Amino acid sequence: MGLQDLFIAASVPVLKVLLVTAVGSFLATDRIDILGEDARKHLNNVVYFVFNPALVCTNLSRTITFKSVVSLWFMPLNILLTVVIGSALGRAIIQITKTPSHLRGLILGCCAAGNLGTMLLIIVPAICQEKGSPFGAPDVCRTYGLAYTSLSMAVCSSFKFLQVAHSTVKKIGAICLWSYVYNIIRISLSESTAEVENGFGTTSQGYIAKLLPENSTPEEFVGNVKIVGFVIGVIPQIRRTLIGENAPLRVIQDSATLLSDGAIPSLTLIMGGNLMKGIHGSEIQVSLIAGIIVVRYIVLPLSGIVIVKGAVHFGLVHSDPLYQFILLLQFAVPPALNIGTITQLFGAGESECSIILLWSYALASVSLTLWSTFFMWLVS
Repeated sequence: MGLQDLFIAASVPVLKVLLVTAVGSFLATDRIDILGEDARKHLNNVVYFVFNPALVCTNLSRTITFKSVVSLWFMPLNILLTVVIGSALGRAIIQITKTPSHLRGLILGCCAAGNLGTMLLIIVPAICQEKGSPFGAPDVCRTYGLAYTSLSMAVCSSFKFLQVAHSTVKKIGAICLWSYVYNIIRISLSESTAEVENGFGTTSQGYIAKLLPENSTPEEFVGNVKIVGFVIGVIPQIRRTLIGENAPLRVIQDSATLLSDGAIPSLTLIMGGNLMKGIHGSEIQVSLIAGIIVVRYIVLPLSGIVIVKGAVHFGLVHSDPLYQFILLLQFAVPPALNIGTITQLFGAGESECSIILLWSYALASVSLTLWSTFFMWLVS
């Protein structure tokens, strides 16, 4: 397959994402205000508690078996390595640029935590549908691509039960960045201002009280739903009951699949609306933005190539090109959008975070296209 075909296969999905993201940004403008802050919050709740669990559960149950779980063990380690390497590089940026103390946690978080959920859910299925894709039949590619991506999300979700500094974090910690990025931002703010007490700024406690659920039941439900996907997949008796054209209870799986179809477009619209916050700009060093761009779009992807190809060479990763492609792509995604939510919790660094995310996602259209093209050539 020629490099031009791979480039087209990689660029079209990114362009689709850009178009839908632009629609989300347009709907979030003050003049239109269809997808304002409150609307995005409510839509995000539906995505988080309904669409995403349905998407993860249906794809895991359809494709994950006990044998495949054993063979995919490298993915959690791969995600951990992205965080460790990103953190080390973020620390270097802080030292080189002499970052103000109240922004150190933000810079470290943007380098360490990538968008392993939304971007992969959007990009991977779209690449599978392209004619130039090297991953075989579109339907099979999409099914397994969503399963690998869902596994990536489920791996992050498993961190939500880790012990962290404050019990409140347990209520909101549904993905891995809440147990790491949240605390480094909290610590950096506590070192720079006396306003942050017990992990929360006094001026933002009212906002947090409204944002957080009264108890942890919804988050536990989301985690349990993802566990259900694993259970259905790895236990043959349950799998035959729910999965397949002749399954007696296939209507349950079909209904969950119908719900899951709303996840990707909703996530993309929300992403576009959230990026509008960065339009107004802020006073932040250009060197900080440049440093994050270099880390996330140059150094991390290069590190990923060395790690993944080394793992393949030593037989730690199986030969499925799609699986290797997703492992590589985990090193090339932009910063996690939920970092913006974390800065909102503390009422500090919001404008700086918005402008960082705006530039990161604007350049992601070029970076993801180029790296996706190269990664597909590398694994094909």
